[in-house]
Amino acid sequence: MKIDIIVSAEDIKKEKIENKTVVVIDMLRATSVIITAMNNGCIGVIPVLTVDDAAKIVRNSKEEFMLGGERDALKIEGFNYSNSPLEYTRGTIEGKTLVMTTTNGTKAIKGCTGASSILLGAMLNAKAIAKKILEINKDVVIVNAGTYGEFSIDDFLCSGYIIDCVLKEIEADLSDIAFTSHYIYKNNEDIHSFIKYASHYKRITELGLEADLEYCCRKDIIDKVPEYKNGIIL
Repeated sequence: MKIDIIVSAEDIKKEKIENKTVVVIDMLRATSVIITAMNNGCIGVIPVLTVDDAAKIVRNSKEEFMLGGERDALKIEGFNYSNSPLEYTRGTIEGKTLVMTTTNGTKAIKGCTGASSILLGAMLNAKAIAKKILEINKDVVIVNAGTYGEFSIDDFLCSGYIIDCVLKEIEADLSDIAFTSHYIYKNNEDIHSFIKYASHYKRITELGLEADLEYCCRKDIIDKVPEYKNGIIL
């Protein structure tokens, strides 16, 4: 099995992901939100690129949707939820379908069309992701959503942890960037010691969202693996 990493949503190339298992990571915070919502009974998540796309789905459907997401880490006016995973409680999301748009994460998810499987990963479900990767048994590309098209320390470190979980079970052929990600994780297993240097981490602390940071950095508290297929995450 080969494992590679793409460092931002802007760097996704069709030929790199085609017929591969893709794991999309936006741990601060889109994939952490989706994993949490699904764990709390959300029946599906429809990722879209723009606020207008989200509004159009709601406007043109008789089905009741919840709206979630952010722009510049802030809640979108008129939406039910921001991009805080702590808002997606069982009491509010169970049995509902979520339409979601975020600055980085939903762009990365939508950009991976053409992969054989598109899985949603974070620190929260890393071991479950590794188990699913092993079950599928195909070459893997881990797609970091990044921040505004740029490399993001938090997603890169999360990638290293997922790789570490895989390597505990099998030998794998790591690309140079995947090797580097794993090396950095192994030297920073207390992830707060390194993630604090990420620009997005700083933005979230500026907004007083330390509880989100603490939650998103927790390892393996959820065993579900959401998968994006045919326009919806199930």
